[in-house]
Amino acid sequence: MSDTASSQTTGADAPAAYQPTGRTVPTRSRDRAAYDRELVHSILDEAYVCHLGFVRDGAPVVLPTLFGRIGERLYVHGSTGSRPLRESGRTDPGLPVCLTVTHVDGLVLARSAFHHSINYRSVVVHGIAHTVTDPQERRTALDAIVDHVVPGRSADSRPADEKELAATAVIRLDLQEVSAKIRTGGPNDEPRDLGLPHWAGVVPLAHGYATPLPADDLDPAVALPDYITAL
Repeated sequence: MSDTASSQTTGADAPAAYQPTGRTVPTRSRDRAAYDRELVHSILDEAYVCHLGFVRDGAPVVLPTLFGRIGERLYVHGSTGSRPLRESGRTDPGLPVCLTVTHVDGLVLARSAFHHSINYRSVVVHGIAHTVTDPQERRTALDAIVDHVVPGRSADSRPADEKELAATAVIRLDLQEVSAKIRTGGPNDEPRDLGLPHWAGVVPLAHGYATPLPADDLDPAVALPDYITAL
């Protein structure tokens, strides 16, 4: 990665919180909004899939995709024929996007239908996406996307060759206009409903991994890597 890109992605001198803006302050449940930088990073790093929103031909489009984070930058990859990746490189100053991730931590069951909810952690990022053209930054970004899913995997797989790199586009989105939103706790039933004979509470949702399944054509001599057993 170039020196310029590296200095912009470390976040070493960044303040502890992102500055709220008109787009990152929610109109409802403002008490659930958070701008702490480490909290935002932790929510992003725990997610596998983000949703990338943009406008195409005057209509909104939202695409689920993998991503990776390096410091204060998010990277998304896709085919060079992908519309958002093409437009991020040919529009000036770039492609306006909104990127989101969400974790569902629990189902909140109230006595009344109106107060049913979920416990969640989410992040919303607004900004301008740019196509990454620097070859070293592209390789670093692609490694980060692989390692975001399984840490350590990029060093234990064949790197993309020139033909594969030519078919792959990468866009970059800086973490500047960012907010998190979190809900925790139980149901918020109305006092008049507390005596109703309906179960109320939270059904927690837990993330887990099942036993890895080797490929049908995998050499039996190839052992399961430690970084997978550590998941």
